[in-house]
Amino acid sequence: MLNSCRGNCVRFGSVVKESGVNFAVFAPYATQVYLCLFDTSGHSQIAMIEMYLHEGGGWSVFVEPLRENTLYGYRVDGDYDPNTGRLFNVHKLLMDPYSKDFFGEFMWSERHFCHMPVGTLSTLDNAIDMPKSKVSNISKYVEERPNHAWSKTVIYECHVKGATFKHPDVNPAFRGKFLGLSDPAFIRHIKRLGITTLELLPVHAFVSEQFLITKGLRNYWGYNTLSYFTPHKSYLVDNDITEFQRMMATLHEVGIEVILDVVFNHTAEAGIDGPTLSLKGLNNLGYYRHVLGEPSVYINDTGCGNTLNIDDPQTLRLVLDSLRYWVEVMGVDGFRFDLATILARTEHGFNARHAFMHAVLQDPVLSSAKLIAEPWDIGPGGYQLGAFLPPWREWNDKYRDTVRRFWRQDEGVLPELAKRVHGSNDIFEHNRRGPLNSINFVTSHDGYTLADWVSYENKHNLANGEVNRDGHSENYSFNCGAEGFSTDMKISSLRLKMQKNALATLLLSKGVPMLAAGTEFSHSQGGNNNAYCQDNRTNWLAWKSSQQDHELTFFIQDLLAIRKQFSVFQHPFYVHSDDSRFSVSWLDENGAQMKESDWHSEGRKWLLYSIQDRQLEEALFIVFNAHDACLDARLPSAPFSKHWQLALSSCDSAKYDNAQSMCTISAQSSWVFTSLKEGNIHG
Repeated sequence: MLNSCRGNCVRFGSVVKESGVNFAVFAPYATQVYLCLFDTSGHSQIAMIEMYLHEGGGWSVFVEPLRENTLYGYRVDGDYDPNTGRLFNVHKLLMDPYSKDFFGEFMWSERHFCHMPVGTLSTLDNAIDMPKSKVSNISKYVEERPNHAWSKTVIYECHVKGATFKHPDVNPAFRGKFLGLSDPAFIRHIKRLGITTLELLPVHAFVSEQFLITKGLRNYWGYNTLSYFTPHKSYLVDNDITEFQRMMATLHEVGIEVILDVVFNHTAEAGIDGPTLSLKGLNNLGYYRHVLGEPSVYINDTGCGNTLNIDDPQTLRLVLDSLRYWVEVMGVDGFRFDLATILARTEHGFNARHAFMHAVLQDPVLSSAKLIAEPWDIGPGGYQLGAFLPPWREWNDKYRDTVRRFWRQDEGVLPELAKRVHGSNDIFEHNRRGPLNSINFVTSHDGYTLADWVSYENKHNLANGEVNRDGHSENYSFNCGAEGFSTDMKISSLRLKMQKNALATLLLSKGVPMLAAGTEFSHSQGGNNNAYCQDNRTNWLAWKSSQQDHELTFFIQDLLAIRKQFSVFQHPFYVHSDDSRFSVSWLDENGAQMKESDWHSEGRKWLLYSIQDRQLEEALFIVFNAHDACLDARLPSAPFSKHWQLALSSCDSAKYDNAQSMCTISAQSSWVFTSLKEGNIHG
């Protein structure tokens, strides 16, 4: 026998109390909201309970003697009129936006659509095809966290499934799951590389778009959110959401942080012709942005049909509550915000002091988390690299493109390359930010892998089913003499060297470096530069028992060891000519200071510079030669030792006689020299 009473709206979602469960949801324009309870199979609705309206538009009901694991959903009655933006339809079972867990799988069917066609109310009941929200009472995360400073952070961007699905040494039951990322075999690999932080592609529960399903494809990346609180169920071994906490505890114990890629710019409900699954059926006008004066037309700054309306207080609350939940309860260390400009856009445009930014900054939980913006979207004024304020960090695509263009031998890149390896002060310093505000990367999940960057000049996306029209057409790539796979040893050798060159540039630049998973063993996607729908070997990392001994793995280890030892990479400020401790000198091949004309000299495709720390008496001399001819270079005097020592080179045949001041820098290669006071080894 169930008993119900008014309950409260202090917390949205389902909250377990001593004698029952309190349910609360926001639907300000509904005429009635019903709590629907289901049996343990999720197939049969066993109760439909009227909820109580509160001031402000919240609805609640307290039901006893319910307990944890109860399955439920909401039905909402009210006006149905697309012309006014109200899409209430009591025939549609809605997921609780605050549900921490759910039961069952989402199945595409015509029953999910509020109208068929637009303007004609659909009376089909969709409950059979909808997951059921599940009452959860999970405890807060209490384990210690690594709390790595940004100055010591090295990010490894990976996909939960793709990272371990084919790993032969990971527990077979855990491969492709959250627990696979905390398996000893995977941990050994990332620790050996020198990684401090995993950045996971979306782990909020998501669904594949209907148009992909009809093509026999799936949304692999996960940028199509169904629930902002529930972990993606296919990443669980036993359908137990506490597995995520177990993963976090194991990773934290060995000093690895986790950042989540989150998608608070759109949801899986798409546009007016999309399905009604949750937010759209509760408060369509509040949760989504609409064209002014046209409530039936969604603003589509995401390219996915809808755009979340962070201007709305309750939408803002939903986002903040989700973020706090993943930090306080699930244990994560930070977030990378997909299309982050949307979070700070009002009807008047982007505003770095948007209410969302203020809310995060003053929040005692979120202000201490790592926050990374993808500072662009396709909306008006959508490109905002450098416009975010501390403590935000930003993905720096200008860094990516400049490094790619330099090693591709494009003309006129030198001045910008110097800015990028120096931390992009032209982008960040204007609002008193430092080089550690730049997330530097050459490749990410989006676009070519590093191996494909040197193997393909044209995208090969036919498998995506869009006639090769999707994905960027300009990737600043080159194929080293043959398009795609080649058995030519000369081509293979050059490709390996060019990957090393990009890695040397990335890991010896000021800023926070990010590596895409699989970079360390030349993972290829066969030239697909938009592999979001390829849940197959295109994306699954092809682990082999000898993979840990790949030449690029050792090269990354060596680079990160140098980065860790030299203090300039941890320095939070830009180095200028009046700096009393650090100095940077840009040199020509004769060891003299670069002149203005040198920076713009046609055909100059090499960069030489030295970095010194006078306090710790250590120095680096770095040479990047993108030219296809050797370069005879005179090294400057070693400041803290008798001679420069060759620490690393991308060229296998690199030789340097430290008794000589001249060095022949091989074509298309990177060289790193060190000068240290005797015994000056630190890290």
